[in-house]
Amino acid sequence: MSVLFVLVGLAAGILSGLFGIGGGIVIVPALLLVARMPPLTATGTSLGALLLPVGALGAWQYYRAGHLHVRAALLIALGLTAGAWAGARLAQHVPQGTLQRAFAVLLALVAVRVWLSAK
Repeated sequence: MSVLFVLVGLAAGILSGLFGIGGGIVIVPALLLVARMPPLTATGTSLGALLLPVGALGAWQYYRAGHLHVRAALLIALGLTAGAWAGARLAQHVPQGTLQRAFAVLLALVAVRVWLSAK
């Protein structure tokens, strides 16, 4: 199982570097479907993996190329900190099946929005 987790992290890292995604869109579904973790455990594990400065090297490359808005990133991080805390507290009181279905709806809505906005 350790190799599986490293491969999930590697895939999330590559996709994060390419598209700025990772935790919710790659890691959580992989842990749900491949590692067969319950939704709350998959989400908590994803957040735990993101505690380290995993995006630092990718962000550095974007910064060097002039594609990182530092102030916006810091403000997003501020909101992300508060939001992750609030969301984690809320998730403890929502049935796991409901969380999994809500997550699937969110992914579908994001996919449609991105598809329609492509030029």
